[in-house]
Amino acid sequence: MRSCAARSIATGLMLTIPLLANSAAHRLDLPASVQQGALVIGHAEANASVQFDGRALHVGKDGTFVFGVGRDAPPKAQISVEYSDHSKRSVSLGVIKREYHIERVDGLPQHTVTPDPELSARIEREQAAVAETRKRDDEREDFLGGFELPIHGRISGVYGSQRIDNGTPKSAHMGLDVAAIEGTPIHAPAPGIVIFAATDLVLTGGTVLIDHGFGLSSSFLHMSKLDIKVGDHIERGQVIGNVGKTGRASGPHMHWGFNWFEQRLDPALLPGVQLK
Repeated sequence: MRSCAARSIATGLMLTIPLLANSAAHRLDLPASVQQGALVIGHAEANASVQFDGRALHVGKDGTFVFGVGRDAPPKAQISVEYSDHSKRSVSLGVIKREYHIERVDGLPQHTVTPDPELSARIEREQAAVAETRKRDDEREDFLGGFELPIHGRISGVYGSQRIDNGTPKSAHMGLDVAAIEGTPIHAPAPGIVIFAATDLVLTGGTVLIDHGFGLSSSFLHMSKLDIKVGDHIERGQVIGNVGKTGRASGPHMHWGFNWFEQRLDPALLPGVQLK
């Protein structure tokens, strides 16, 4: 059960969303358009069935549903709803294309671009374990109170940017980086349950995933210390660990990623997050 305050905040968030479709008979509230990388919070009727691009979504007791549009999502997203009287409606949500920073770096030693087979195999295993964790799906609604920035500081990395090393495209940067002194406490952006915690991953070092319900999760990478363990219930603002530069990191910073299942979303676009 979430608190009355959380309910009020969630209601306030919903009221700020433009209505794409709303009728007295059957409710369907959505923004008219969203950016690539956005979390979308919609509202239908509590007993409705909602699908996003053919995928069934959880619908909360108050009709809330969520989904995410990825970094390279196409211009239209399809939302379909079936109500308790078996009537149906379908709407297309416009997705605004974003321009991402691309950095090309040539002349690097090739062994730094392509790791040896043994290390590559370990990286693949670790990434597969994290990806499997992101598939967790339950009906908790810890996200309804909105989110807050885990630490404040200089933004040193943005969502969607990408490097091309020696002509080889590297994975896009799927999160928000905030530069900070090593050891700075990191605070949970919203309540949730710890579903992954490891200290020594090759690429991401100290790594934590917190599940917020409905397929939404936060990822924290390169941490120097973890103060939580798998299964812990976390409150908003609780210290989960410290900023570090573990794994492949050029300096101490907080990396915050946000996920809707396999889709990697932009934390800067989350409701309640204010960048300074």
